[in-house]
Amino acid sequence: MLVVDKETFEPEVLKAEGTVLVDFFGDGCVPCQALLPHIEALEKNYGDTIKFTKLNTTAARRLAIGQKILGLPVIAIYKGGTKVDELVKEEATAENVEQMLKKYS
Repeated sequence: MLVVDKETFEPEVLKAEGTVLVDFFGDGCVPCQALLPHIEALEKNYGDTIKFTKLNTTAARRLAIGQKILGLPVIAIYKGGTKVDELVKEEATAENVEQMLKKYS
């Protein structure tokens, strides 16, 4: 899983070819930590068609706000530099993430 930051978010996500998943997480976000192993497991199944990335919003607060990330966790799908789908807070479960990935893989 590729770790992106405010320097690499644009080239790796917004200018990427194809579909990109971004796991927005923050320091001390317990639901984010609980979800991460599930996202990493899903990467094994979907990583050949979807690029998996994660962004620590604690270290990139302005970027997160610019992407309208107001609560955590957020799992978002980007295509052609645009956010096309996202799961926020309670919706961000392993099952829902897999359903979302199936739509875009």
